[in-house]
Amino acid sequence: MPDMRELVTLMKELKDQLALCMRCGTCQSVCPLFAQTGRESDVARGKLALLDGLLQELFKNPEGVYDRLNKCLLCGSCAAACPSGVKVLDIFIKARVILTVYIGLPWIKKIILRKILCHPGTFDRLLQWSSKFQKLFFRPVNNTLKTSCVRFLPFLFSKRHIVSLAPEPFHCHIPSLNTKPGHSGIKVAIFVGCLIDKIFPNIAQATLDVLSHHGVGVFLPENQGCCGIPAISAGDATAFSQLVRHNLVQFNGADFDYLITSCATCTSTIKNIWPMMFKQESREIKASVEKIAEKTMDISQFLVSKIGLKTGDNDNSENIKTVTYHDPCHLKKSLGVSEEPRALIKANPGYLLREMPDADTCCGMGGSFNLQYYDISSDIGKMKLENIKLSSCSIVATGCPACMIQIADMLSKSGKHIAVKHPVEIYADFLKD
Repeated sequence: MPDMRELVTLMKELKDQLALCMRCGTCQSVCPLFAQTGRESDVARGKLALLDGLLQELFKNPEGVYDRLNKCLLCGSCAAACPSGVKVLDIFIKARVILTVYIGLPWIKKIILRKILCHPGTFDRLLQWSSKFQKLFFRPVNNTLKTSCVRFLPFLFSKRHIVSLAPEPFHCHIPSLNTKPGHSGIKVAIFVGCLIDKIFPNIAQATLDVLSHHGVGVFLPENQGCCGIPAISAGDATAFSQLVRHNLVQFNGADFDYLITSCATCTSTIKNIWPMMFKQESREIKASVEKIAEKTMDISQFLVSKIGLKTGDNDNSENIKTVTYHDPCHLKKSLGVSEEPRALIKANPGYLLREMPDADTCCGMGGSFNLQYYDISSDIGKMKLENIKLSSCSIVATGCPACMIQIADMLSKSGKHIAVKHPVEIYADFLKD
C-alpha cells in the first residue's frame, strides 16, 4: 500500500496535470462512453473537473467521485486526442489509487485481487478446474467463435455469450522454455498474459512458431503472473505492486534483448503503467522496472521493426479469405502501433485485408467496465459489430485478447459465424504452408 509520502506525491502530480486541462471539450468528441450517455460527468473533462473539486474540498465526497471515475473504459481516446497533452489515463489511475486508499477496497475485490490473482498458482488451479466443469454451467452456441451462454444463474450472465476457457492452458502445454538465438541473433523473453494463457493458448503457440521460424531465441519463464492491470484499474496499488514484483523475479537475471507480448493490454501496462507507478520505489526496483519497460514490444511491432516479414504470392485467388482489422485502444492509442499488425495480415497471401469504418474506435470492453456496466459496454460493442458487417469479412483480426472476447460476444449474439483471430495467427498460418 502506498505510504503517506507516496500519496502526497500522487496528489501533487494530479494537481500539476489537472492544471493543464483547458476544458476545451475535445475529449467529448472522441469518448465512446459519452457517445452513449451524453453525460458530461462521463467524459474526461467532466471527470477532471470532479477531481479538481475533490482536491480543493479535501475529500468531501470521495465515494461519488470514485464511482464516476470507475465509469470509464480507460481506452485512452481522450488522452490521444487532447491538444494540451494531458495524461488523462495517468490521472485517472492515480486518482483511483488515492481514493481506494482513502475509502478502502470492497471485500470481494480484496479476495479476487489479493487472495487469488496475486497468487498465480492458486489462480491457475482455479481456472483449470473451472475449464473442466464449464460445460455443466454453459452450453455452446457458436462453434466458430467457441462461445457459450449460461444454463444456470441467469442473473449473472443471461445477456452474455462467453468465450470458453481452453481445455488446457498454455502453461500446462509448455511450462517454460529457454532456447538459444538462431540465425536472427536475437533472443526474446515472452510475457504470455492471463487471457492468452487460459482462453487463447493458440495465440501463444502461434507466437512461438513465428519466432522459431525466424530464428529467434526464446526465454519463457514458468509461474508467470498477471501484468497487474485488473488490480491497478481497481485502484489496488498493493496487489499491483505484488504482481509486478512477482514478475520481475521471473524475468530478472535472464539474458534477452526484448520482452515480447501478444496482448496489447499487457504491452501497454508493462511499458507505461509499471514505470509510472514505481517512481517512488528503491533505485534497484525502479531500475528493474524501467529496464523491462524499455525492452517491451508488441509481437507485431517486433516482427516488423526488428526481424522483417516473409511474404509470398497466392497461386489460388479463389481461396482468398477476407479479413478486417480492429485497432485495440491499448495498441494504437497508447503505443502508436497500428500499421504493424496490418503488415502481418498482408504478409499472408491467402488473406485480403478490407478495412472496416472507424477501425480504431473502442469496442467497449474496458476490462472490468464490461462486468460493471455491461449494457453500456454492449451498446458500444454493437457499433463495432455494424462496422464489421460493413466490411463483408469472414474473419476479424485484432491484437488484444480482451477485444477478441468482446467482439466474439457481439458476433455470437447476432448469430454471425465470423471467426476472430490474432494477426500473429494469420501470419503463422502462412509460415506453415
